[in-house]
Amino acid sequence: MGFYDLSVETPTGESVNMKDFEGKVVVVVNTATGCGFTPQYKDLEDMYEKYHEKGLEIVDVPCNQFAGQTPGTDDEIHEFCQLHYNTKFPQMKKADVNGENAIELFKFLKSKKGFEGFGKGPKALAMSTMLKKIDSDYKNNPEIKWNFTKFVVDKNGEVVARFEPTADMKKLDECVASLL
Repeated sequence: MGFYDLSVETPTGESVNMKDFEGKVVVVVNTATGCGFTPQYKDLEDMYEKYHEKGLEIVDVPCNQFAGQTPGTDDEIHEFCQLHYNTKFPQMKKADVNGENAIELFKFLKSKKGFEGFGKGPKALAMSTMLKKIDSDYKNNPEIKWNFTKFVVDKNGEVVARFEPTADMKKLDECVASLL
């Protein structure tokens, strides 16, 4: 099974097939409305506006698995994103990205790009410290560690990069630009 064999559900129950994005660069991200990383919506929207016409798609999957930071309904989440960040990229139905109820899209992405660390700096240190308390073996499994983990899929459907929420958004932008 490959990326183009997968689909994800919209808040209205429609299926979005990844095959529809064939030949495009896709960023898949698990998001939250009440997280310290929530301002990354602005960076994602800026990137979407800059590169969408050149072939970028963003698949936004809200998730409430990390400290309950996305408690709202799909409609409330969408309204929040519109009001605060004027997002135009499509938002999917709120879903799990880890555990037995994780959607297939995230199971696939994690199987292709595992966790490689949070990098350096205060946010990276804070994430590492927090996660050690939750999962002492967090460094050795591919699970999503927190909100705003981003996967980049190239025009051929290959998962080429994983950016943790602590990653510099400029690095994500550079990665996307290089693939377009």
